[in-house]
Amino acid sequence: MDQRDVPVTDILDGRVWEFDITQTWAFSALVLMSIPSLMIALSLLLPARATRCSNVIVGAVFIPVSAGNVVGETWSYCYLGAAIEIALLLLVVRSAWTWPRERRNGSARA
Repeated sequence: MDQRDVPVTDILDGRVWEFDITQTWAFSALVLMSIPSLMIALSLLLPARATRCSNVIVGAVFIPVSAGNVVGETWSYCYLGAAIEIALLLLVVRSAWTWPRERRNGSARA
């Protein structure tokens, strides 16, 4: 096995895939990883219409991001994780898109 095939070696050398590990890269990774948690909080705090819109938009944007995260990967479990993440994102987008917009039969859904 070539030393370049070991991702930990690359990280110790200050590189992730093709990118140098810098403060900008680390901050970008932090922002990217914070968005799903922020979406959960916003789903509780925002009105239903704003939650619906934000879930459709952010979910649709995150699908290509999730697919792009596996580009160049050699570890097959990364592909499985990305497939699960994309399936869940599609479920979020579909649920937000088709969620009832009015109360029905006294239901509290909005």
